[in-house]
Amino acid sequence: MLSEFSLIDRFFARRAAAGSRRLKEGELGIGDDCALLAPRPREMMAISTDMLVEGRHFFPDIDPHALGHKALAVNLSDLAAMGAQPQGFTLAFALPEAREDWLSAFSDGLFELAERYGCDLIGGDTTAGPLNLCITVFGSVPPQLALRRDAAQPGDDIWISGTLGDARAGLGVIRGEWSAEQEDAATFRRALERPEPRVELGLALRGIAHAALDISDGLAGDLLHILERSQLTARVDADAVPRSDALRRLPADVQRRCTLAGGDDYELCFTAPATARAAVEEAGHKVNLPLTRVGTISVLEPSANGPAIHWHDAAGAPLTLTLQGFDHFHAD
Repeated sequence: MLSEFSLIDRFFARRAAAGSRRLKEGELGIGDDCALLAPRPREMMAISTDMLVEGRHFFPDIDPHALGHKALAVNLSDLAAMGAQPQGFTLAFALPEAREDWLSAFSDGLFELAERYGCDLIGGDTTAGPLNLCITVFGSVPPQLALRRDAAQPGDDIWISGTLGDARAGLGVIRGEWSAEQEDAATFRRALERPEPRVELGLALRGIAHAALDISDGLAGDLLHILERSQLTARVDADAVPRSDALRRLPADVQRRCTLAGGDDYELCFTAPATARAAVEEAGHKVNLPLTRVGTISVLEPSANGPAIHWHDAAGAPLTLTLQGFDHFHAD
């Protein structure tokens, strides 16, 4: 039977120590009461925390390798949305039992992604209990280049990276809300369980984009965060929101539900001036990722009730949609 400390040493501490070669002089990684990190010269530290709870954020039968990947990916996605370079992360988790096969696969998924982005495990904690994962990531970004939510400007284009909706489609297939061909169902499930953080894109958008966030709770809810923080409004073409070929094979109403209010996509939604369109497209080519312009940011009129998204279709006709982002306390 694995003890707490043998578990940490075997599956986490040794692999974390192997990556500590990236730490700068004076910094300290895993193995002490605290880690010591310093931002890069003339940069600020970017910090974010996300928790994944079994039954709320993932199903009990998820592949532990995929869960290790996703646990870190959703946190790296926050750094990407800020335009920050990853530096390190902490991991705290509760386990119902210490199964060696599960821990081996989970740590493999975790560290494979960590190695890809040069992000070292620098500390954490573990205990017995219902399966619960909490990661805190640390990154670094020049303050004048940080992609803040409150920095959108009137006249900005609204852009989306990749495609939206596959993760929510996967959840729907698993729940039996709709059906899909076997190959499409596999595409959807992979999107749900193995999201890709857009770290390279966030870095490429420094000095180009004004505001950004990652789409974790659905475009309808997340874009509204930018509008509220920037005190602006938006016009969005619902039919322009990018979707995969697999999603296009589902009914039109399902497509719209998944792309606009689905969540768990972890693509970037960002705003940039119309004069930067060529630079945005070049950034997309640089990281080999399609970027789609879906709308425009506008001034908030004094008579308006507050920041809002005005949806329309491809022909420009206004749409009356009742949409809201994912809410952890009111999720279906």
